[in-house]
Amino acid sequence: MTDLTLYHNPRCSKSRGALELLEARGLAPTVVRYLETPPDAATLRSLLGKLGITARELLRSGEDEYKTLDLANPALSEDELIAAMVSCPKLIERPILVAGDKAVIGRPPEKVLEILS
Repeated sequence: MTDLTLYHNPRCSKSRGALELLEARGLAPTVVRYLETPPDAATLRSLLGKLGITARELLRSGEDEYKTLDLANPALSEDELIAAMVSCPKLIERPILVAGDKAVIGRPPEKVLEILS
């Protein structure tokens, strides 16, 4: 099995649910508490590539910071959106499971099972 990495927020029920699903299958992913150790821009770009989505699709639009930073502005570039997530990791959708060159957002938590071989 490929090494697994879970970008995790223990305060999030979806994130906890994804971790529980993995552990119930005997899997022990490397857990990255991304609010404590935020990914840098290069890591976020790599994650976006593995997810096959844009930075805008990884943003949590319900967060206060989304509104405060005017991240709904369509003129913002991919680099600007990534910079916002680097400076405020709370804006990153969660949980994210990475398995090799693939990744998935665990919403609902069962989605993490889709990329397991």
